[in-house]
Amino acid sequence: MRDEQHHKRWNEIKTNDSWAIFKIMGEFVNGYEKLSRIGPCVSIFGSARTKPDNKYYKLAEEIAAKIVDHGYGVITGGGPGIMEAGNKGAHIAGGTSVGLNIELPFEQHDNPYIDSDKSLDFDYFFVRKVMFVKYSQGFVVMPGGFGTLDELFEAITLIQTNKIEKFPIILVGTEFWGGLIDWIHETLLTRFNNISAKDLDLIHVVDSPEEVIDILDAFYKKYRLSPNF
Repeated sequence: MRDEQHHKRWNEIKTNDSWAIFKIMGEFVNGYEKLSRIGPCVSIFGSARTKPDNKYYKLAEEIAAKIVDHGYGVITGGGPGIMEAGNKGAHIAGGTSVGLNIELPFEQHDNPYIDSDKSLDFDYFFVRKVMFVKYSQGFVVMPGGFGTLDELFEAITLIQTNKIEKFPIILVGTEFWGGLIDWIHETLLTRFNNISAKDLDLIHVVDSPEEVIDILDAFYKKYRLSPNF
């Protein structure tokens, strides 16, 4: 009897997995249809826990406004903290403000600064991550946690393996990122030779909005500013 129940339960799991394919397809289709119309954008990442009085919240807001002033829209994860700051800066500056929300048991909720027709909700992290990479002209990465690091290293890996076109990756906050970059150079590159020096060519560490814009503009002087999809 126990074997029959186990077999029945296993069949139910397999059936549910198969039907999940259609939900995944739906998220991809909805994302592609909406984001294919947004034009050139830069994604801003960072902690959902960053409060509005934090210097990095204010810096993210200022960076987003300058990004808009220079002809790009802004994409964030759609939630609070740094994500809210990015959408707020873009919104106040009158630019495109996109939010790619994910349903989480804590921290995540829509912020009020996303364009009403550019707010998307996802159940699957991997679908959401595809949207960030596919529809971004660059990544601006503020201090954050595991999710921020996940997005950063995924982008580096995809560029390193030539799975996506190169775009600038800009880390904001020397005090936050300096130790990680030192470890990458000294341990990954020099000591263990696990990466190539050229893998780090597109990673920049800066502290000001002006430096972010200078890097974006310098990179896209080589290319016509247009969506990379």
